[in-house]
Amino acid sequence: MIPLRDSVRSRTFPIVNLTIIVLNLIVYFLEVSVEPYQLNQIYYTFGLTPAEVLNTIFTGASLTPVLVSFITAMFIHGGWVHVIGNMLFLWVFGDNVEDRLGHFKYLLFYLAAGIVGSVAHIMTNPTSTVPVVGASGAVAGVLGAYIIAFPRSRILALVPIIIIFTLMEIPAVVFIALWFLIQLFNGVASLGGAANPVAYWAHVGGFIMGAVLIKIMAPRVAKGYFRP
Repeated sequence: MIPLRDSVRSRTFPIVNLTIIVLNLIVYFLEVSVEPYQLNQIYYTFGLTPAEVLNTIFTGASLTPVLVSFITAMFIHGGWVHVIGNMLFLWVFGDNVEDRLGHFKYLLFYLAAGIVGSVAHIMTNPTSTVPVVGASGAVAGVLGAYIIAFPRSRILALVPIIIIFTLMEIPAVVFIALWFLIQLFNGVASLGGAANPVAYWAHVGGFIMGAVLIKIMAPRVAKGYFRP
């Protein structure tokens, strides 16, 4: 299912959400402008490699490069489908979560969800020498927050039916719950198996963190505010 828009309108301009989207797109355009060997070097320098993280911790080496890579990895993507998919979800759901939290807290929320998503990936793939890149963990956190804060919202989505796509309006609870169950199922299926190019546990970890953080960070609002 491909989300196109939701039924909740933001009261404030989502400056942080839009800035994150623009930064991700700029970085991706820079990625496609370099030679393949340079791009591979970027992945290993600014991506997050589980085995390298654990080796750094256990050997007592400087943690600074690793800590920085937790952030930089969120702004690098492995292909145009990867970046467009993440940015589309962020475009549809992120503005409302930013409106709910406020600009500065949304930035902290986004980074925290992404970091926890990366930690979840490292815990389930501790020996992997493949760098993980992408905003998926942070975007999953946005979805986790959205399902808690806007349960009555509806999502206009493109839904595949056999070989064609059709427009359908789906309750946000159903749309996001199905998305999460798919991530969880694939994450469980990947345990103990061959390396998977999709960091499903980063999605699961980020989602849970987002659902928890929205309850901690969001202030009370007037009754009826979430009515679509």
